[in-house]
Amino acid sequence: MLRSYFKIAWRNLLRRKFYSLLNIIGLAVGITFTLLIGSYIWGEYQVNQRLRNAGQQCIVQSRWKEDNMGMPITTLAPMGPALTAQYPTLVANYYRFHGVGATVSTGNRHFRESIQIGDSTLLTMFGFDLLHGDPKTALTGPNAIVMTEAKALKLFGTTDVLNQSLTVETPQQGRQAFIVTGVLKPLPPNSVWQLLPEDNEIFMAAGALPYFGATLDSWLNPYIVNYVELQPGVTPADLEKPLAHLIATNTPAEIRQNLTAYVTPLTDFYLQSNNGLVGKMIITLAAVAVFILLMAVVNFVNISMGSSSSRLREIGVRKVLGGLRRQLTAQFLLEALVLTMVATLFSIALYFVFRPLFNEVVGKPVPSLTQLPWQYSWLLLVMVLGIGGLAGGYPALHLSAYSSVDSLRGKGKSAREGVLFRRGLVTVQFSIAVFVFIGAVVVSRQIAYFFNTDLGFKKEAVLTVSSLPRTWSKEGVARMEAARDQFARLPGIRSASLSFEIPNGNVGNSGNLYPEGKDSTGAVSVNLMTTDEYFAQTYRIALKSGRFFHYGQGNYDSTSVVINEAAARVLGFANPQSAVGRGVRFQGSPRRFEIRGVVQNFHVGSMHQAITPLALLHVETRPLYRFFSFRIAPGNTQPTIAAIEQTWQKLFPDAPFDYAFMDQTLQKLYQTELQLEKAAYVATGLALLIVVLGVLGLVSLSVARRTREVGIRKVLGASVPSIVTLFLREYVWLMGIANGIAWPLAYLVISDWLADYAYHTPINWQPFVQVGVLLAILTSVVISLQVIKAALANPVKSIRTE
Repeated sequence: MLRSYFKIAWRNLLRRKFYSLLNIIGLAVGITFTLLIGSYIWGEYQVNQRLRNAGQQCIVQSRWKEDNMGMPITTLAPMGPALTAQYPTLVANYYRFHGVGATVSTGNRHFRESIQIGDSTLLTMFGFDLLHGDPKTALTGPNAIVMTEAKALKLFGTTDVLNQSLTVETPQQGRQAFIVTGVLKPLPPNSVWQLLPEDNEIFMAAGALPYFGATLDSWLNPYIVNYVELQPGVTPADLEKPLAHLIATNTPAEIRQNLTAYVTPLTDFYLQSNNGLVGKMIITLAAVAVFILLMAVVNFVNISMGSSSSRLREIGVRKVLGGLRRQLTAQFLLEALVLTMVATLFSIALYFVFRPLFNEVVGKPVPSLTQLPWQYSWLLLVMVLGIGGLAGGYPALHLSAYSSVDSLRGKGKSAREGVLFRRGLVTVQFSIAVFVFIGAVVVSRQIAYFFNTDLGFKKEAVLTVSSLPRTWSKEGVARMEAARDQFARLPGIRSASLSFEIPNGNVGNSGNLYPEGKDSTGAVSVNLMTTDEYFAQTYRIALKSGRFFHYGQGNYDSTSVVINEAAARVLGFANPQSAVGRGVRFQGSPRRFEIRGVVQNFHVGSMHQAITPLALLHVETRPLYRFFSFRIAPGNTQPTIAAIEQTWQKLFPDAPFDYAFMDQTLQKLYQTELQLEKAAYVATGLALLIVVLGVLGLVSLSVARRTREVGIRKVLGASVPSIVTLFLREYVWLMGIANGIAWPLAYLVISDWLADYAYHTPINWQPFVQVGVLLAILTSVVISLQVIKAALANPVKSIRTE
């Protein structure tokens, strides 16, 4: 019997090719997108899962009352070893690192690389496997260096590089030779080597820290990443009191009063990172996948219900010949399952076709189906059964319920039963499409707001170079200033600047500042930037009062400091003019500074955070530097870059020329939002495709049922536009209800999403109306094309149609 069911199901699908094709396309699109999203989510949940003892490993984070005093992902440098030494029953191990960027050289080949300098516990604690070397001793020597297999191939052209020498330029001791003591096998995705914006594939022993002017021993250093491994059975909550005790007994009052340290399990950290955007993107994409799959199922139900009149006589004959209702129900369910299986086979093929495109949308490789655990194949089977049952369940129960007499007569009213139900399903489809479309438009507007809003500086035509040879001393600064002046004289360069920071979201240094003559306990936390006198001119930052250090007049003054409007306000000055010439001091330092200028507020980070108080010190006062910034004259970009590179090679033959434009750099601040925008538009396109397929199928069925009515109306003088309007009228109020449902839901979700940004695009009526109008036009075109064909047919043939 089952075999005959399959035969009948297959014949029915072939007999109704057009509607079967519509259902297969809709389901294949929905299943493909669901599989891609499912694989992406599985990959995201695998981050940090393959570390040794992953369930017991945590990152120590900081919560500061004054945000400028530290970073959330770092904490006080000695925290990890102090926890391990003083609370051995709670903490089993630790790893810390200080991240740097440095020029590494092999022979005459030079590269700018991101490097971790940390404890020797890296390899043993996290279980990173070595292709070459001993994990127990690889990071114990002061000049030891370990790298990934990919990095060894890049630097040496081979992976067998043990005991090879690698030269690293350091800011304190110049060029130093390091010995390769280990080569890592490919690392799994995790928040150790991929914690920072640039992946770390080179690791140095802690003995290299003095070369970079850093230390892991000071309780005043809040910028060190700390990981700890808990003893079995210990929970993160068990470390609350020990962390508080260490802070209370080892830090000065200003840190004790502002810092709360806590640990986050690495299995949770990745999903919570970046203000929770990773987790929110997973939830958003999962919801959209469910919506799109639901829309495909709705199409199936609608088309099956709409075409029920063609199956009435079949049902009647089978019942007269002794067929039971449960047999008919099984037959229709089996048809739905066969169609779902065909759609699933197509979707598996489409998965491999569209996976590379989806990789670009989400910004990372999505696992192939063969990379997923074999147990997940059962989920695919469950999905097929679930979709088939959901799509075919109601039509099967509905059609099998007809009586034998009504079925054999093919009663007209039976064909119209369930109209309200079908229209309700169409309304759901329209609502989902409107909701997703509005979301995509608002995300796109917010991203446009990021890049089109006045940031307080001009990012256009600014080229930055980050691969400067770093010798952090007065002599090193003097050398870089001489080079800056030489670059500034090149044709096509309007201005050049030397600085330790640029406004790229990576301004992590801070200090506590207070006006001279006031109590130091009232100091306010400010971000610190180190620049030269040409920085404001290069970035076109407007002055509100005074001057930018000694730019344009006078000589360098070691007591000069420049602040922004926010700093002037929190320091208690009535206006920028009253701040100029006033003395200020940094908490803990006897040195007096004088405010030389006040610049307008400008963004140094992303628009997630409000602009904070900022103080700028001169690079000669604080001899640290990392960037050259060049403002390039428009219209002559490529020759200017070529001239800069040629001069660079003459001045710094041992350093690579790594450059980027500021607008490209700023895009990295909003990488998650850019991925969300792409995903939103992909989802919108798929949702509209499924809506169009559904409308196409329903209108086709409606036209087929009303062919005689169309012919009679034409004979009685009805015009083609009036006939088209007759069909359109059925969908106008459905779209109206759909917009009424989708608009308030979209407003609530969008408002919640935008609340995460200190600065965001306003929510107005335009996206809602635009989406409603566009969807109405698209639906009208689809309906009109179907109806016009029937309306132009010979009315005599239409009237004779059975």
